[in-house]
Amino acid sequence: MKAVDLYYFSGTGNTLLVTRKMAETFEKKGIRVNLRKIEKENPKSVSPEDTLGLAFPVACQGTYPFIWDFIKSLPQKPGVGVFMVDTLAKFSGGVVGPIKKILEKKGYEAIGAEEIIMPSNRALSSGDYGHNDEKIREGLKNAEKYAESLIEGKAKWGRAPVLSDLMSKISLSAAAWNLMKKMLDLKLDKTKCVKCGQCLRLCPVNNIKMNDFPEFGDKCVSCLRCVAFCPKGAIFTTKKFYIGYKAVDAGDMLE
Repeated sequence: MKAVDLYYFSGTGNTLLVTRKMAETFEKKGIRVNLRKIEKENPKSVSPEDTLGLAFPVACQGTYPFIWDFIKSLPQKPGVGVFMVDTLAKFSGGVVGPIKKILEKKGYEAIGAEEIIMPSNRALSSGDYGHNDEKIREGLKNAEKYAESLIEGKAKWGRAPVLSDLMSKISLSAAAWNLMKKMLDLKLDKTKCVKCGQCLRLCPVNNIKMNDFPEFGDKCVSCLRCVAFCPKGAIFTTKKFYIGYKAVDAGDMLE
């Protein structure tokens, strides 16, 4: 590995932290890293100089529809090495194997895949937050170890064909995402909103438009960026189980 083009998406910051740690580890070994945001890039224009990296959160047992679309639209690159890393709270099941299958059909050499536990961005109780710092520290240690295994050629990318292919259908289903949107049930408190437009700039699928106040469309993928990074807490969900979480500051997401 001489250079890595690392394409990433981060919802509330977990994947960004992992991506930065991996980039730092690569660069310490003299490997140049180009960090690129998936939501800002045209997949057909991807042309890694040496190795391609993909980093993203797990959602609906797989990942977000626009990330699936990005990966499926990558150009053919016979012989180019590719690795992936995802962040998750507990379990995926439907992402590692199916993504390997897609990329190998395009000619990529699958050199490693890793799933890294980080704090949940959909915390179920305030008690979960006592363990967040510990989870982040452990997650970043694992990210560093994974980057080192890639450098040393020791990383692996497994695949469980039947189970993972079946599980991937959940996050590839429009019905699943419609259910997610209903469960999240985003609302805007107009008494708190200062019309700063930060939610518009952060939304990865351009689902928010500004009229008198921000308005939500029907393309929401429930990444929770708008909720996590609203400076006034004006965007919220009515579901009682949700407790807001963010791993970085809004400026880190916008830079």
